[in-house]
Amino acid sequence: MNMHPRFETARESTVRELTISKILADLVRTLQLIEAEIAAEEERARIFDRSNVRYAILAKSLNDRRDNLRVTIAALEQRLTERDSASHSVDETQRHIVGVFRAL
Repeated sequence: MNMHPRFETARESTVRELTISKILADLVRTLQLIEAEIAAEEERARIFDRSNVRYAILAKSLNDRRDNLRVTIAALEQRLTERDSASHSVDETQRHIVGVFRAL
């Protein structure tokens, strides 16, 4: 199988960034819902200490989900930041090249 290098166009990059942004917004909203559910479950059980043996199982599992979502959100935000800084670097390089050719 021949693998040809594929260069991402500006449009594909923009579409990918928009998709990641939408996913991030959904994950943040889900995180907020989970945090509300954790608070409600802790209030219902009247136990707020996660190390307590009687801490609600539902609240424990929701805490784990929340922690996993936070890691995912951080990774996606980092990916967006890296893409943004890379695109600025490419733009600066292109401007420099254009300036060099204009000077000739």
